[in-house]
Amino acid sequence: MEEHFVWVTTRRIRPGSLEEFERAWRPDPYPQGMRRAFAYWSEDGQEITGVSFWDSKEACDSWRTSESEAQRRADMASQVVEEREGFYWGRELAVPHR
Repeated sequence: MEEHFVWVTTRRIRPGSLEEFERAWRPDPYPQGMRRAFAYWSEDGQEITGVSFWDSKEACDSWRTSESEAQRRADMASQVVEEREGFYWGRELAVPHR
């Protein structure tokens, strides 16, 4: 099975700020080395978990230390109450079809 380098970030945001947060959250330019990205919202819209898949840890680290990422984080800062992130290696689990 193919292994992936995954960056997971969970943010709690101010109530009622989801729409504003989403505008600021989208990366520009799109990060080089990012293969796929997913976003998951809690039912109340106050917690967002982003999961991105990268070519390598170096590609992810390069994005994380870029000026574009610093600007993106600054744009989100007024909506973010709490933030947690982690880096993981993993693979897709095979789910048997019934």
